[in-house]
Amino acid sequence: MRVALTIAGSDSGGGAGVQADLKTFHQFGVFGTSVITAVTAQNTVGVRAWQALPAGLVSQQIDALATDLPPDAAKSGMLGSAELVETTAAGIVRYALPHYVLDPVMVATSGDRLLESAAEALIARRLVPLAELVTPNLDEARILVEEEVRTPDQMERAGRALLRMGARAALVKGGHLAGDEIVDVLVSDGGSTVRRFTHPRIDTTSTHGTGCTLSAGITAGLALGRPLDRAVADALDFVHRAIAAAPGLGRGGHGPLNHFVPAPPRPPNDGL
Repeated sequence: MRVALTIAGSDSGGGAGVQADLKTFHQFGVFGTSVITAVTAQNTVGVRAWQALPAGLVSQQIDALATDLPPDAAKSGMLGSAELVETTAAGIVRYALPHYVLDPVMVATSGDRLLESAAEALIARRLVPLAELVTPNLDEARILVEEEVRTPDQMERAGRALLRMGARAALVKGGHLAGDEIVDVLVSDGGSTVRRFTHPRIDTTSTHGTGCTLSAGITAGLALGRPLDRAVADALDFVHRAIAAAPGLGRGGHGPLNHFVPAPPRPPNDGL
């Protein structure tokens, strides 16, 4: 069985963060392990409080897993502080963690900040060059490349900029685009390959944890040995169906997805 690692914060509401990642790994048929970077007090309405874990404990979690349950692919989500960005980067380099997916979590779906502003530039400098794939939304892409990102063409330019910063590929997510159609833009192969994924927008407030779930699905696909474009397409399909089947939990906030929807079918011998 293949192993996938998430380095991220814990969501007490169960819809995002490590909880969403592990649920997604399970659905894709990979064994999930986790490094907890922060604990949040949150629900579908918002984040009431959060506390980063000590960097030494985060580093020891990485050591424990890498030496006994080495991952076939890894992702990071909420890191919270500059110190934890450095700790995560050091762990990835120390163990040469393969197929690293960077989800540069900066703000929760509710609008609450989940990253110290001082850490934003450090993510660009320390983690982007280590990433096989970076998965920013429009706001995160704007912060990372320091350019406006509001249209698919600007998303493509942002993706190319992230490759120039060292990432091997970038998926700029278009969930915040205006209109009835969502466009996600994948830039890879040194910028020579651009693929746009489109699907109709679902009229729902059940969008909590979409970014976490998407990056986890991609990480699972990479752990199973799938090509990047296939891993991205499978994860996008999974997220779209999970949103459509959302259980409607919570009291008026951004509800969770339905992580019980099946993952896309696995080809023969996939991940064996």
